[in-house]
Amino acid sequence: MRFRFCGDLDCPDWVLAEISTLSRLTSVKMRLLCIQVLKGLLEETLDYEKVGKLTSDAKFEAGDVKATIAVLEFIISSAAKYSVDGQSLSSELQQLGLPKGSRLTLGIMQDRRTNEHAVTLCKCYEDKLGELQGKLKAQSMRLSRLAGVAWRVDYILSSSELLEVNEPSVQLKLNVQDGMTSEVRPVSFTMTNGQLHLMLMELKQALKMMDDVC
Repeated sequence: MRFRFCGDLDCPDWVLAEISTLSRLTSVKMRLLCIQVLKGLLEETLDYEKVGKLTSDAKFEAGDVKATIAVLEFIISSAAKYSVDGQSLSSELQQLGLPKGSRLTLGIMQDRRTNEHAVTLCKCYEDKLGELQGKLKAQSMRLSRLAGVAWRVDYILSSSELLEVNEPSVQLKLNVQDGMTSEVRPVSFTMTNGQLHLMLMELKQALKMMDDVC
């Protein structure tokens, strides 16, 4: 079965497996936990101490806490990525509300509790949807960029493999700045004269295509 919040793909097995973990929380604790996860997604920090306190009543082990955070982050960020409205997300989560296998014997009370969880999660999601999408757009535009270039031309007369070469080679070092972390790392390589001319030609073609688009 395909779900909009998964990009019209099947829901990942690990998400299905953790739905039952979420159902061990009360709807109140679910809301508070969703608030913490949203803060983590929007502010890039997550208060694990608060998360630990919120899940202590459900007697979550360390692995359960990590899995709960991971599944909530996936559901919320993926739904925002695909612009899923809160009502549709709630409907899809209710379809995933039962663990693998049929546990219909749990009865009406379990169905009601599952619905409360879905509604609670989606209310928190809708309240922050605009901010979430803005954050995701900002992150998606953080492309790596060229921070600097160093080059050197060597003219090789001979080598241990060939008696005579007589061909220049270009030593290039590119300082590439990561778009997410701003960390600069050097990328070094050697090019022949022919490779350098080919690279320059392709760069000119790429710049022309960009100018035509703009």
